[in-house]
Amino acid sequence: MTYTKIAEINCETGEQVIREMTADEKKDYDLRVAEQNQSILEAEQVVINKAALLAKLGITADEAKLLLG
Repeated sequence: MTYTKIAEINCETGEQVIREMTADEKKDYDLRVAEQNQSILEAEQVVINKAALLAKLGITADEAKLLLG
């Protein structure tokens, strides 16, 4: 989902302006979204790797905590 609008609100006057994103704002937005998506993928991969290791060892997460704690 891509947002192309910016809401600017003047807190003193209550004036609201809705405008299109500039090219730089769109570029920054797309970069932030890509970084967030990469972070999510990396976190998911860590969970998958831990589950695979536990399965390979034939132990549960609670048993691993006991061993490491």
